Order: sequence, then structure tokens, then C-alpha cells
Amino acid sequence: MAVSRPTVSRGDVYLVRLDPTRGSEIRKTRPCLVISPDEMNRYLRTAIVAPLTTSGRVFPWRMESHFRNRVGLVALDQLRTVDRERLVRRLGRLDPATILAALATLQEMFAQ
Repeated sequence: MAVSRPTVSRGDVYLVRLDPTRGSEIRKTRPCLVISPDEMNRYLRTAIVAPLTTSGRVFPWRMESHFRNRVGLVALDQLRTVDRERLVRRLGRLDPATILAALATLQEMFAQ
């Protein structure tokens, strides 16, 4: 019997089980923004995600976001590739402007 994989799209927010973690990695089961491109999401059993957090300071790599009537941060410095088995459930999508800002920030972070 085949295991069904959730359909994952860039910009979706999923509740993701991040434990076990090591050191300073963000812990717990928490909302995460899917960063990986849709083409990767269609073919791989993994997704690249950035955790959402409501604590911490704003840095250039931690951008403000609004999701489900809460103000928080997208922790782009904590990117993780996770197996889809860690995805608990889809919570919704971030607004297009925040998604584009996150992608622009990642381009800046990884530019030479």
C-alpha cells in the first residue's frame, strides 16, 4: 500500500514536527513556511521550510510576518529540509508579498 504524501506548495504554512533538534536549532512542533520550489515539491519526499516564531528579535534574516492574526518572524536563518512525514497538517498560506520578500531575502543571503 502506497503512503500518500501531502501536496506541498511554496508559500504554504504547515505545522511541522522539528524535534529532535541539536544545539540552537528551533525546537518543537511549530508552523513553518514552505520555501522549496513547487517543482521540487512535486518530485521529492522532502520540503525546505523556514520556521515561524513569535519570539526573538528582528534581524535582516528574520522578517516580520502576519499569520492567523498573529505577528511573528520567518526565521530564514533556520532553514531545514524535512521529510514530509514531519508535516502534521496544512495551516494556510502567507500573503504573496511576504513570500516574495522571503525569497528576495534568501537571494540576498546567498549572493556572493
